[in-house]
Amino acid sequence: MAGITAPQRTRKSRKPTGKPNPPIILLTGPEKTGKSYEAARGSGSDLIGKTYWIEIGGSEGTADYYGRVPGAAYEIVPHDGSYQDILDAIRWVNHQPRVDGKPNMLVIDSMTSLWDMLSDEIAMYARNRAIRKAERNRSRVPTLDDPVVIDSDLWNRAKDRWGEVLWLLRRHQGPCLLLARTEIVTAFENDKPTRNTTRKVKAEKNLPAAVDAIVDLHAIGEAWLTGVRTLHMKIQPGETQRFHDFTVDALLRRLGLQDAAESRSASELRPDAELQEYGQQPEQPAPRQSPGRQALGLTGEQAAALIRDALMHPTDPENALLELREEHGRRTLTAVKTETGWGVMSADDLITKSLDHLKVKAAQAQVGLEDGEQQAPPGHADEAENAPIVADAPELVGEGTPPPPDPAAELPTAERPEEVSEAEEPQDLPRPRPAQANKVNKVMAVLLTEAEIQARILGVTMQEHLEPISGPQEGTPPPMTKLRTYVIEHRPMVIGLLEERGERDIANAYRLAGKPELKIAEMFATLYTDLATVG
Repeated sequence: MAGITAPQRTRKSRKPTGKPNPPIILLTGPEKTGKSYEAARGSGSDLIGKTYWIEIGGSEGTADYYGRVPGAAYEIVPHDGSYQDILDAIRWVNHQPRVDGKPNMLVIDSMTSLWDMLSDEIAMYARNRAIRKAERNRSRVPTLDDPVVIDSDLWNRAKDRWGEVLWLLRRHQGPCLLLARTEIVTAFENDKPTRNTTRKVKAEKNLPAAVDAIVDLHAIGEAWLTGVRTLHMKIQPGETQRFHDFTVDALLRRLGLQDAAESRSASELRPDAELQEYGQQPEQPAPRQSPGRQALGLTGEQAAALIRDALMHPTDPENALLELREEHGRRTLTAVKTETGWGVMSADDLITKSLDHLKVKAAQAQVGLEDGEQQAPPGHADEAENAPIVADAPELVGEGTPPPPDPAAELPTAERPEEVSEAEEPQDLPRPRPAQANKVNKVMAVLLTEAEIQARILGVTMQEHLEPISGPQEGTPPPMTKLRTYVIEHRPMVIGLLEERGERDIANAYRLAGKPELKIAEMFATLYTDLATVG
């Protein structure tokens, strides 16, 4: 689909600084290979102002003990073990000031324990979800020995929580040293296991790609640089290099921490949950315009004429308005000011207002008429009451032109009828259009069928069941909205009686029925064969 070709905001390019980012280092290795020891020893580097240590897991409990390592100079940041408090501990470290102009280092021991915790959380949630589902369906509740499948949405949630931790680490204005455990696993080739083995980091699988350097400790004193992003040392892409006499201080110098920028340069993506186009985000302020200034090439009168033509589209006015917005861009339309009966608004706001009215009209046509009065859908009631639909849109004044009447809309009435109580409802009501009348009759028939079913199950007559909401004249059916609310309120009672009688399948289906349920007669066909089916 063709989009906007003109730039939507002013930009200014810049030259690269040539300075490296404060590095994020991943220190891996099997258990008891000196990962925590090297981290403690590296905390005393003269490149570092102060080192903060966040211990996650607690199975090893070495944060206090390794304070005796020669050269160690770090402080432990406490937390309560929960995910949110670990996040807050990282935020607290990020806000600590530099010492003597030197960056602070953050040590997390370990990322393996953090990923294990997130995996345990979604496993617990999956089990609780399975229990709730079993209770809702009145089936057997899974025991602790029963396996429970963790759905993909829960794994995505765990990855989101993991990503938030990495997001905060990228905002730390200094080096980060992440510790993780590796394990020996079978190597695969073409998705088939082989006789060979390989080392795998026991954490979220994308962690190695998110760091600047990876050092793998095979044993005490044996370090291998398996991946690095730096121009301060000679190493070929994909090369694994032995790191003789490894120390964290030596690694920081090879990565150029002494020349690093004060803060990490990160270009973050911003996914849009609403899939909106440029400028639609409410948090982005509209561009400032000088008083009386219009966008080049488009006046308020021209914009109003284009909106009028879009509204007069014979088949799809909504899509025509959206194409108009895409063609000119929201930035341009926002700059075009028009005076309307709704007040002063931009051409973009006028398109939005017209789209809202089209949605209200479509919803009104679906809901139907009741006692001659149109009902707006939830969330649009006030707008539908206080602002007319497109057919009754107030005229634009000034240089603009009024939006045209909707071809499919009825002519507006000269006066609005007074609001009266239900006991004084007028008897001569406006006659609805045939399509709306058919829809009203169909919905009314469905509701009356459901009321008859409820009366049979409750052991009363139809007249006795509807007596609380019947009209003043005997035999007069209640208003449609009242009847709909009434039968929905009685559903729990009917469901309980069905379950007592052993009709659990029908009860479960009735529990999930629509409001109204167009196939209510088919649902109860096994109990009552004389029900009329509404087509």
